[in-house]
Amino acid sequence: MPSARRAPQLAALVLCGALGVGSLAGCETTQEKAAAQRAESARILEARAKRQAQKKKQKHDDQHKQHKQEKGEG
Repeated sequence: MPSARRAPQLAALVLCGALGVGSLAGCETTQEKAAAQRAESARILEARAKRQAQKKKQKHDDQHKQHKQEKGEG
């Protein structure tokens, strides 16, 4: 009856293999989520930098306009 003993061993081996593949797939999903989060963070930071640059330019333009009015040029 050697084959009767191997059936549970084979079943256990298949189960371990399935669990191993499942954990690898889980890691890939986690990596994909992390990559998506990094992309979203980069997009948010780029948008923030753009808003700050526009705000800085507007402030500079307003100061320049005010200076010209004080000098009587505007």
